[in-house]
Amino acid sequence: MAQLEHLKLWYAGKAKNWDLAAYELRQLTNSLAEAAIFYPAVPVSNVTTMKEPLLSIADAIAAGDDRKFAVSMRTLTEGCNACHGSMGRGFIAIAVPTGGQPPANQIFSPSGTRRKK
Repeated sequence: MAQLEHLKLWYAGKAKNWDLAAYELRQLTNSLAEAAIFYPAVPVSNVTTMKEPLLSIADAIAAGDDRKFAVSMRTLTEGCNACHGSMGRGFIAIAVPTGGQPPANQIFSPSGTRRKK
């Protein structure tokens, strides 16, 4: 689930839909907290190192700063992959999306900027 939330967070931020980005960030944060609870083998340090990137993303969202958002998302993504690697699950590799086309079943632009067909 966290991987999908990461993806949706990225596209919401790229669309500057800061309300949706804040929502997806909360969802992602909750998923990471649940993973720490449900998978006791996850070292505490893996969870605590995610705090700073998550706070940085929250700050970028609050400021509407798309540049800081992108940098913070890359830092978060590196942290995700480091955690996976430390758990022997490096085969679960996360990347910041590079395509311009988000998943087709959700509108990421803020509601006031949707195009009418």
